[in-house]
Amino acid sequence: FLTDKQHQEAKVPIAIKVIDINDNAPKFAAAYEAFVCENARSNQQFITISADDKDDSANGPRFIFSLPPEIIHNPNFTLRDNRGL
Repeated sequence: FLTDKQHQEAKVPIAIKVIDINDNAPKFAAAYEAFVCENARSNQQFITISADDKDDSANGPRFIFSLPPEIIHNPNFTLRDNRGL
């Protein structure tokens, strides 16, 4: 937290890919934006995202969340639960 009139921030866009094998594409509930402090603890959750899929889920998860290849090996970002339930 800075108390003077100057503050620094950096923006890092993170794309989350939603894979779906059925005919109805999943849709995110909203556009998401999160803020993380530079001194945040490792493994700290900072955002929860959700999507909706109109397909029947009787045969298991309807879709999965995944990070794109350029982010997968970045230790700063992980998806904790990508089951799409």
